[in-house]
Amino acid sequence: MELEFSAIEIRVLACLVEKESTTPESYPLTLNSLTRAANQLSNREPVMKLSEMEVQESLDSLSRNMLVSTRSSSEGRVIKYSHRLRDRRTPEFDFEQPELAVIAILLLRGPQTLGEIRTRTARIHQFNDMQELSASINKLSEGSDGPYVKQLSRHPGQKEARYTHLFAGDVEENLPPDYSSQSAESVKAGFEQSEVLEQRVKQLEEELSSLQDEFQTFVKQFE
Repeated sequence: MELEFSAIEIRVLACLVEKESTTPESYPLTLNSLTRAANQLSNREPVMKLSEMEVQESLDSLSRNMLVSTRSSSEGRVIKYSHRLRDRRTPEFDFEQPELAVIAILLLRGPQTLGEIRTRTARIHQFNDMQELSASINKLSEGSDGPYVKQLSRHPGQKEARYTHLFAGDVEENLPPDYSSQSAESVKAGFEQSEVLEQRVKQLEEELSSLQDEFQTFVKQFE
């Protein structure tokens, strides 16, 4: 994926996809309603506090990349906005409804497990089972125009793998240190340090024993 989006652009796109399905009577969205959706306290990770100017700047950027379109209200005074992530002329950023649902939830909520994704996408698209969801995620992960989604490495203690979007670029994972990958030199150095410590402890034990013998000899002189 050639384009990388800012955090605000990601929030704006996700809100347009979400509100298209959850509040179709209000869609397309005005700048004011889109800003309120972006700053919504529920179902948002992280919670943002954006101004209308910040949202407008992101809308202008997305419009230049032909990912957002505008239309005027019947009175012609209010501009409304809609996403263009469906029915595009090129394969890039052209998604079916199941894929849109996955993308929107990952953009809105960050990395999630399959179970979390299926539960949270229900208002946008109802997946019949986990196989259908997995098929959509695989399409997003392996498409020639992507990838748009990837599976994160599972950390120790985690029961399920999580998935994340790549709209802001690839994700660098902070994995726990892999001690099995230590170089032979570092392992050797560890052993050598351990041997030095063992020798030092043995020397101290011998010195202590000698001092104890001398003390006992000294005490016997007064018996």
